[in-house]
Amino acid sequence: MIQKKIKIRQVMDALERFAPLPLQESYDNAGLQVGLTEAEISGVLLCLDVTEAIVDEAVDKGCNLIVAHHPLIFRKLAHIGDGNYVERAVMKAIKNDVAIVAAHTNLDNAEGGVNFKMAEKLGLQGLESLQGPVVDGKWSGVVGELPQPMSAEAFIDLLKRQFGAVSLRANELLTRPIRWVALCGGSGSFMLGDAIRAKADAYVTGEMSYHEFFGHEQQIQICVIGHYESEQFTTEILRDIIVKEHPELPVTIAETCTNPILYL
Repeated sequence: MIQKKIKIRQVMDALERFAPLPLQESYDNAGLQVGLTEAEISGVLLCLDVTEAIVDEAVDKGCNLIVAHHPLIFRKLAHIGDGNYVERAVMKAIKNDVAIVAAHTNLDNAEGGVNFKMAEKLGLQGLESLQGPVVDGKWSGVVGELPQPMSAEAFIDLLKRQFGAVSLRANELLTRPIRWVALCGGSGSFMLGDAIRAKADAYVTGEMSYHEFFGHEQQIQICVIGHYESEQFTTEILRDIIVKEHPELPVTIAETCTNPILYL
């Protein structure tokens, strides 16, 4: 039983204290997606992506607030109908009085955010910003040291194990040991140059294009583990933020897997 009534805006305030909205990129749409901020919370469901199945799970579990990493409404909606999964999810949320809030690139860029969680899973130490001195509190990527140097083969096995990756994409395997690792969750190809300038032995991200793998043989070990795989533990960050400020709230990590990519 919830003794104290918590409103949606109070959870939003907790999220913004950790990952202020000004940290989000200009193209982003973090924050409130659907719902009323003054509504009282019955329960919170945490997820990476919002789909119709996620809304169904929230309803089934008595949660009237979904907190996601990826915004459901990312691009302008000209109308709301049944034309695609975004429109259908919005309609289903509204019909069931389920609010939706997203913490996206503001959480990517926050100290203690997505990249820090990836580093935690790998046991990296002495984290520093990939872009040099931190400006305006913005950590777009991090670099840290493994507890022990390891071969490229062992490092790839570690990535598969820690991120549940069935497979990953890599360039030519390094012949030297990997000690310093740079990280950027999600679509991080834009930080490859920063990783090289930081003299990292390996760069781990979620997505990169084909041509970006060329020309870095024996310079840096590129490891692309998948967008979902790199950011799946964002729900743990969201849980810790909310529970710390509102321990009385029922907070659940979604059981529904929203990864749209199958490895066959």
